[in-house]
Amino acid sequence: MKLLVDMNLSKRWIPKLIDAGIDTVHWSALGRIDAPDAEIMAYAKTHDYVVLTHDLDFSAILAVTHGDKPSVVQIRSQDVSPDVIGQPVIQALRQMTTELEAGALLTIDPIRTRLRLLPLQ
Repeated sequence: MKLLVDMNLSKRWIPKLIDAGIDTVHWSALGRIDAPDAEIMAYAKTHDYVVLTHDLDFSAILAVTHGDKPSVVQIRSQDVSPDVIGQPVIQALRQMTTELEAGALLTIDPIRTRLRLLPLQ
């Protein structure tokens, strides 16, 4: 699984995820920092990335388009620091690798993790 970290998350996520053995890149290394979400989604789909974000727009795009890729992992927390919620994110990514590679929306918050397979109904 390859992970694409959205602009709304710090670059500090990159070493945390790489240290956990997850192939990871920050969007700022690939495209314009002001790129619309649809462009990031298209890039992720074409290059087989899973998108890690704090932005609810990505799930809305999946819902409207009935898309089956790319998978999206949403962090739903007030504090999105990798030091605070990094371990639950890494644990969920490891547990849900098969589903994310097939197409899924994974929502992670401090209390629970929720997985929905794509396309969203």
